[in-house]
Amino acid sequence: MSIAIAEPEVALSTEEMLQTQGHIHSVETCGTVDGPGLRYVLFLHGCPLRCQYCHNPDAQGKPAGKVATAGEALADIVKYKNFIKRGGLTISGGEPLMQPDFIHAIFRGAKEAGLHTALDTSGFLGYKATDALLENVDLVLLDIKSYDPSTYKNVTGVELSPTLAFAERLDSLGIDVWIRFVLVPGLNDAEDNIDGLARFVSSLGNVAKVEILPFHKMGESKYKQLNMPYKLAETKEPTAEEVDRARSIFARHGVTAI
Repeated sequence: MSIAIAEPEVALSTEEMLQTQGHIHSVETCGTVDGPGLRYVLFLHGCPLRCQYCHNPDAQGKPAGKVATAGEALADIVKYKNFIKRGGLTISGGEPLMQPDFIHAIFRGAKEAGLHTALDTSGFLGYKATDALLENVDLVLLDIKSYDPSTYKNVTGVELSPTLAFAERLDSLGIDVWIRFVLVPGLNDAEDNIDGLARFVSSLGNVAKVEILPFHKMGESKYKQLNMPYKLAETKEPTAEEVDRARSIFARHGVTAI
């Protein structure tokens, strides 16, 4: 599958870029799991995926929610600079790459402010990230939800290949990546599926960490509030033994997963 990369954008000053408007879902000012150190996590609205275990279903679809300029968002971020100077800024979602100009402006401003930057993405819209945008990203948290294409489509509602292409592009650019894999019993925990993902990850030279995240139902109440069906209501969280089994599969390929 051939995927065109977004065309380089016209060079703008940071001040001009910060006038870009975007749609914000929510903010976490003291995040500890979305990248290294203490982080300001900016969650954006909008996502083309329909992951069965999504914990922010209210962020799906076209960007909506609170409208702000990149400058307004950045002004709030830098208020916390002294708290997050050993951590940084993470932009998450939804899917941040639905708003590439907005996140580019914020990341550029954050880098100029001396902050570490991380992009939390499914990679499905990786082609929307220009090289100029990625130059302002220190770390990508890449969620690969399955390796078997049919399983991936069942989990997310979209195709797998764009995510794998984005992973390979990040490798070619030498951008650090944390791979994240949410382990869901009965959905994506087949041995062949995990083995394929482990083999793919082992082929990349830029992976600093692999995280196996046990499935949880923290978002279930939101589905009820939104009158949306929650397909995993009967699915149990993985046991410690099941998580260890997944780690051992990665280990076969020389990949340490935590």
